[in-house]
Amino acid sequence: MGHDSPPLRPDPADPYLRTDQTFPVLAGEMIARVAIFGKEEALPGGATLFHRGDRNVDFFLCLGGSIEILDSDLKGRESVVHAHTPGQFTGELDLFNDRKILVTGRATPGTRVIRVGRADFRRMIVAEPDIGEIVMRAFILRRVGMLLHGEAGVALIGPAHAADTARIESFLSRNALPHRRIDTETDPDAGGFLACLALEEADLPVVVAEGQVLRKPSNAQLADALGLTSAVDPEHVHDVVVVGAGPAGLAAAVYAASEGLDTIVIEGVAPGGQAGTSSKIENYLGFPTGISGQALAGRAQVQAQKFGARLLISRSAVGIDCAAHPYRLTLDDGATLKTRAVVVATGARYRKLDLPRYAELEGNGIYYAATAMEAGLCAAQDAVVVGGGNSAGQAAIYLSRSAGHVHILVRGPGLAATMSRYLIERIEASDRITLHPHCELVAIDGDKHLRALSWVNRRTGEQTRRDVGALFVMIGAAPNTDWLADCVALDQAGFVATGNGDSPYAASRAGIFAVGDVRAGSVKRVASGVGEGSVVIAAIHRYLESLAQ
Repeated sequence: MGHDSPPLRPDPADPYLRTDQTFPVLAGEMIARVAIFGKEEALPGGATLFHRGDRNVDFFLCLGGSIEILDSDLKGRESVVHAHTPGQFTGELDLFNDRKILVTGRATPGTRVIRVGRADFRRMIVAEPDIGEIVMRAFILRRVGMLLHGEAGVALIGPAHAADTARIESFLSRNALPHRRIDTETDPDAGGFLACLALEEADLPVVVAEGQVLRKPSNAQLADALGLTSAVDPEHVHDVVVVGAGPAGLAAAVYAASEGLDTIVIEGVAPGGQAGTSSKIENYLGFPTGISGQALAGRAQVQAQKFGARLLISRSAVGIDCAAHPYRLTLDDGATLKTRAVVVATGARYRKLDLPRYAELEGNGIYYAATAMEAGLCAAQDAVVVGGGNSAGQAAIYLSRSAGHVHILVRGPGLAATMSRYLIERIEASDRITLHPHCELVAIDGDKHLRALSWVNRRTGEQTRRDVGALFVMIGAAPNTDWLADCVALDQAGFVATGNGDSPYAASRAGIFAVGDVRAGSVKRVASGVGEGSVVIAAIHRYLESLAQ
């Protein structure tokens, strides 16, 4: 009997196995309703309906023949991902925005379609909610499938433990961009790729996409190359600009756009903010089994775009001119935009530890979020979590599934004052997690990657050194309000002071509002941020009405 490995079991999470939902066939009466919004066309075999890299493509419902969806590998070789047959439709999440699409669509001989233009597609999604639900579910599942299978021809090549590799992969993952990672430390194919592309170790990491080789790209360079960004008209006056796409900002965008306001969202990294890095949020209303921060943010982003909100990703606000109205915001790439009202939802940035060698090991074993990527990098090794809040508890529980052991360090006597009871109970019940009260990190060691940590018990003086795979620092955050300069009043800690006028979210200058973690006195919870973001729109309506009087 041979020693062949057993066949791999299908991944139950693979959307491509859920064909009824991922590639649904519309009933005849639904096809008739779609036809009202479009026009029927006959296409010759080989005709290209849309090409990878196009923007603003149309929606196609197949009536006869088939529409092949094509992916291409790093050498430009095409393969058929799926063939849409009669009753099935094309598209995925990029139909809700003006980003570059990720695949090519080609007709086979005898193909007939209903073509629905972009504007009419948006009208159809809102006017026909049962069809809209089927289409949106399919689009989300298709993007998840592309992510799972590493389709769409984007490759990240570099050592997995390098800080830039981790940064780029986090950027790609958090923006739901399908990609394949080639780890030059372990992947046997890596040498061939490096030789083929004439790359040296000093060039790494690189991203290969659209025939381009990007050496150590910044997030902004990646966003431009992959079509995440779009042009901004500096003279167009928006009703509201939402600065920050965390839970509060996305909620504001959803409600503003759904109520007819001209809405644009500016986000420096990826939708979700700090919540977007949470491995699982278990106390968010309506999700009894929990939901990852990235999944929650992804759904909210699609929801906002469904109603017409625009999202500018990898663009940060660096200043605001509030001396005149409409207000003018300046972005980090020099672009400007005008708006009647501003929602400040920039949240807060992670606090760091003051230790020698800390900066050089950030991203090389020191992290601020515990997602699948970081968990994989420290699998079977000890991990240390510093902090006693809910995010630290969630991280410890998530990491305990794959790490050798998880150590939680807190300066205080325990977790009761800072962490939800359900998380404390899980930590106490786990034999893979140890809490170390009254402890503080004093040293970190490593070469190119973190290798060991030392901490001291401030009560007993006992010092512990342990080999570790990763350190997760979750000790709070400082508000992202530098860009506001002297435009609005801040409290002593730098959070936006609110409660002026008729709204608890109104800042000291009319037409500027603050919601979520950046607001002084806010409850630092995902649900409260979502509540603030949705409620603030009523005050914005009143403000805009006052301008018209």
